[in-house]
Amino acid sequence: MTLPKLLATSVVRGSEKGQSHGGVYLIDFASQTVEQKIDWNTSEIDFTGRGWDRGLRGIEFTEDTVWIAASDELFCYTPDFELIASYRNPYLRHCHEICRRDQLLFLTSTGFDSILVFHLESREFIWGLYVSKNGRQWVGQRFDPRSKGGPPFANNYHLNMVMVDGDGVYFSGLNTEALLALSSSMDISEYCSLPRGCHNARPHLGGVLFNDTRSDVLRFVSRDGGGAVIPVPMFSAESLEYQGVDDSNIARQGFGRGLCVLDEELVAIGSSPSTISIMDIKRGQRVTGVNLTMDIRNAIHGLERWPAQWT
Repeated sequence: MTLPKLLATSVVRGSEKGQSHGGVYLIDFASQTVEQKIDWNTSEIDFTGRGWDRGLRGIEFTEDTVWIAASDELFCYTPDFELIASYRNPYLRHCHEICRRDQLLFLTSTGFDSILVFHLESREFIWGLYVSKNGRQWVGQRFDPRSKGGPPFANNYHLNMVMVDGDGVYFSGLNTEALLALSSSMDISEYCSLPRGCHNARPHLGGVLFNDTRSDVLRFVSRDGGGAVIPVPMFSAESLEYQGVDDSNIARQGFGRGLCVLDEELVAIGSSPSTISIMDIKRGQRVTGVNLTMDIRNAIHGLERWPAQWT
């Protein structure tokens, strides 16, 4: 098995001003080495509630740039992590995951129950989709993020994942209880049901793959009802650092978030304290992993395969 290089972002809950709030790490599974590329520490971080703005989030790549989202800002870096530019929008808040399709970058704007689209050539946010529900029917309302009159700040569904491929746009959140699919006519349908509180849900091999965060497992459910349930790694209480420091009591070990499909069988996932594991969903077991820290507040967020041309 050829082990990959992965790029990961982390967030730190309970950290204070002047401390690190996470970072960006390049992990080489073949050599079991870790390089920290960015240490995230800014005076502009909002310190109110749940560690919202602390740390870096989704990751994507173009041929010559690295794109990383923070809570309300999109950053563009060289492959050597020199900052090229950053972009803001009034409707980008509490961003989680991002996904690229050709020249379009899709971002979850969790605070506005929306998906935003950023054009990589013109370098501007060009449209948005506000997601709501009318009874049992999901509703998608398109809006222009460059003008006023967009959606209200709400965070009803905590949208935390968007995936775009040749079949369409898929997204989900902590409170959607379904993986949602967007049609070309902007209609929203349910691809499948999901448990509340999951992350990184996506179609896979005709079924669905996701971090069942509340259950501390990676879960793959096939169309025929089979699949795999693989526990995230857990550590002894004595080995954990900074227990009880997070006043919100959100920081805990085993919190699964961050997912990167390596092939049909192997999946990389993140968990806390910041650990990246490679799981074999065919055999239903953890293959290998790398632990970055035993700080209970430090959790993986974004996770992507490092481009082969930069290796």
